[in-house]
Amino acid sequence: MLTINVAVLLTVIVILRLRRRTEARSRKDEKMTVVIVLALGVLLAPTPVGQGIQDILGQLTSSVTQAGR
Repeated sequence: MLTINVAVLLTVIVILRLRRRTEARSRKDEKMTVVIVLALGVLLAPTPVGQGIQDILGQLTSSVTQAGR
């Protein structure tokens, strides 16, 4: 349960960081956002929510690949 709580906290942080204006961000700030998003991905991956997202993205990718043939 602790993983889900940290994931929710990181999700809120990412949303707040991404709502800011692009011009106001420094390169260091953008790198920090990337690190936070990667940490969120690592926390979500083993959960049922992460597995559901992976399944949906896998189906979307395969349908786009088949449509491109």
